[in-house]
Amino acid sequence: MTAAERGIWKSTEMRRRLAGAGLDISAGKMSALWTTTPTSIRLDDLDVICAVLECAPTDLLICEPAAVAARRPSAAAEANAPRARPE
Repeated sequence: MTAAERGIWKSTEMRRRLAGAGLDISAGKMSALWTTTPTSIRLDDLDVICAVLECAPTDLLICEPAAVAARRPSAAAEANAPRARPE
């Protein structure tokens, strides 16, 4: 959305602008960034993306508390987990 708000409608245009700012991204990685939610991104890459889009990281990141909660072990799993013995 942030790219579209800045008039960038195609991933090829974004890739060109990133290259102009010193970040060369492969076509495959650019496609993944453009069409899916990345599982990770290098912070220095995020800095360049934000510079090109003239935005802050918070403009690009979406907090998902439900996804974080889903990753937590269940109470049953914690009860069955081996306990560390004191030394």
